[in-house]
Amino acid sequence: MNDKKTDLAGPGIGNYNELENMLPKNYNSLLNKKDTQIAISLLKSYIEENLSKELNLIRVECPLIVDKYSGINDYLDRDGSRTPVEFKCGLGLEKQIQAQVVQAVTKWKRMALKQFDMAPWEGLFTDMRAVRKDYFLDHDHSSYVDQWDWEKVINQDQRNIDYLKQTIEKIWKVFKGAERFIQNEFPLLNTGKYENLPDKLKFLHAEGILNMFPDLPRKQRETEILQKYPAIFIIGIGWPLDDGYPHEMRAADYDDWVTESNIINGKMMHGLNGDILVWNPVTERRHELTSMGIRVTKETLKIQLEMSDQKHFLDMPYHKAILNDKIPLSIGGGIGQSRTYMLLLKKAHLGECSVTVWPEELKNICEKKNIHVLH
Repeated sequence: MNDKKTDLAGPGIGNYNELENMLPKNYNSLLNKKDTQIAISLLKSYIEENLSKELNLIRVECPLIVDKYSGINDYLDRDGSRTPVEFKCGLGLEKQIQAQVVQAVTKWKRMALKQFDMAPWEGLFTDMRAVRKDYFLDHDHSSYVDQWDWEKVINQDQRNIDYLKQTIEKIWKVFKGAERFIQNEFPLLNTGKYENLPDKLKFLHAEGILNMFPDLPRKQRETEILQKYPAIFIIGIGWPLDDGYPHEMRAADYDDWVTESNIINGKMMHGLNGDILVWNPVTERRHELTSMGIRVTKETLKIQLEMSDQKHFLDMPYHKAILNDKIPLSIGGGIGQSRTYMLLLKKAHLGECSVTVWPEELKNICEKKNIHVLH
């Protein structure tokens, strides 16, 4: 069970000897560096345009830094393992602003729906940039994070598992369309060496996956189920499962992971959120594309904060806005940009699509594997 506990929060801790063995052998990028950049630009435009159409979103600007005491920053795993970069700003102020670099704008987006006067069925997306300093830097995790963060106003009667699934299927339609589009632009990407994405996602509850593989920690369960279904949406991430652990830690103040959602084999399931994961045929590993969900109400916010021993958050402006019905009910998520490019362009490493810092150990390993990370 210790392995299960250590596997709960984010990417966890690894080592570079293991990573060297995991990275693919005999790898050759299908696109050169210049064509990769052109392809990224085309994919970015395609996905933004079609995500906007499918979900009725407009593009808005989002913050890179926020006030520490606003409650807006994302604490990701709720266990305190990943903390934001902090600094003081406001030269000449008697009391300077205690600022934080965002780890994601998950909570800011819900506030922004009110700021931009969004009506039901209207929403927004942002070209988000963030810093997550507490990551182990491997083939698909970096300290620099780029996401399409999106949020949409919904009504009370849409807070159900069917509406969640309908929304996910629209996002999957965009992924599949982007794959066809970029392979038409660059036919080299349509190779028999690597399977394309399946046409349909498989929806599975985290509890059902645990029942299939009760002795395995979370990442190994995901790896096993992806052998059977190469594209899945895992419902109910955050709620404690039958073994006493959640599938993965999830922050307590945005996704709703306590609401009863559906019944499987006579047992009530919980959670109106989840993740899209696929099998990456290049890395031959699990590959997360997006986390998303229907957001908390004032009732479920209190329950989740109590379960997480974080009731003190209720004194922060963001949380008070939910409690006092100052911001709308919503659904939203974050789609990893470089993660998506890496998958659709058949890359072995995030660093082939994203420019950031990497440890020398990792760069040396990649060079030996013919993986050329950008710097």
